[in-house]
Amino acid sequence: MKKVQSEINIGMVGHVDHGKTSLVQALSGIWTDTHSEELRRGISIKLGYADCVIYKCTGCEPPYYTTEKKCPACGSKTEFVRKISFVDAPGHEILMARMLSGAAIMDGAVLVIAANEECPQPQTREHLAALQITGIKNIVIAQNKVELVSDEDAKTNYEQIRDFVKQTLDVDVPIIPISALHKANIDVVTSALEEFIPTPKRDLDKPAKLYVARSFDINKPGATVKELVGGVIGGTILAGTFKTEDEIEIAPGIQQKEDGPFERLYSVVTTVQAGGNIKLEEAKPGGLIALGTKLDSSITKGDGLVGNVVGKPDNLPPVWDKTLQIQASLLERVVGLAEEKKVMPIKQNEPLMLTVGASATIGRVKEAGKNAELELQRPVCIEEGSRIAISRRISGRWRLIGWGIVQP
Repeated sequence: MKKVQSEINIGMVGHVDHGKTSLVQALSGIWTDTHSEELRRGISIKLGYADCVIYKCTGCEPPYYTTEKKCPACGSKTEFVRKISFVDAPGHEILMARMLSGAAIMDGAVLVIAANEECPQPQTREHLAALQITGIKNIVIAQNKVELVSDEDAKTNYEQIRDFVKQTLDVDVPIIPISALHKANIDVVTSALEEFIPTPKRDLDKPAKLYVARSFDINKPGATVKELVGGVIGGTILAGTFKTEDEIEIAPGIQQKEDGPFERLYSVVTTVQAGGNIKLEEAKPGGLIALGTKLDSSITKGDGLVGNVVGKPDNLPPVWDKTLQIQASLLERVVGLAEEKKVMPIKQNEPLMLTVGASATIGRVKEAGKNAELELQRPVCIEEGSRIAISRRISGRWRLIGWGIVQP
């Protein structure tokens, strides 16, 4: 794999067991479900990540895109186009908060829909609504598992997908029949990624900002004091750049004492790495980045800093530690349910789950209405005017019901 930083994050989203992780493996060669519970249960639980290089064969007409260095179509040597990172989101309904957190770092998405089930399934609706709410417009649809159905049933399912998309999106998106298991039509998916999900323009002059999606302790058991290294934070840079020796600030930070206030953290970047342990002098927006720090690794272990925002000191967005004012917009129907259910107005004193960037918190409604005020369970770091996702507890699960714009 080419040793450069990925320049874009592409989400892999869709209903549980429709083949998202299998498609990531077909494209990248990496199986992203590595957590022991994921392997035991056979579903994605955490956000998974995998890098992939796209090449172009100029000998084919029109240009043929592939993930291979040698063109499978004509055997010619291919040219490097770009490196991308896949964000494999959980599809199970109880893990919707993690999918929404993952959507905060996606630049585009592949919506995977299985051909052997009626479309749309509950989380197919929910994930597509989540993409819309978080502002992701560049979407490719993969109709997976066509090997399990007859040609006639595959065509019927294709029409269901097309009708669903027409009712939901205001733009045309490609629908590609594939078999991730047999790697059939994977080259067509690769070409669609190039045509429909371009790398967005990045602003390197803005203050550096990174959403923390993972954090780790990489020290091995039994390591000596001299061998110990600081904690590692991983995520996506949204703006600006980070390099070694940069001083950083992390907000909202952590609680030093139970029930105590959250306190910001300050540290120094010791290493910068892209996927595949590629060491960088400087990391730019796009792809997934790991920053080694001088933080105590007990703070970063077990994803302890997920949901935080990293930047240069005194250049981070505001922290809302007690209340958050939002201008709320609700969907007509609750998504994620098999049956149709109207979204009722926000009520005073009800708890709502708010997905704020890569963070999730509970907000209890102090003032209801379109301009709502919520009392936060834990602080969040977010710019005024940013969009957040709103979910309500319905039938024992958090269901996406709308979005809000952060007010001053």
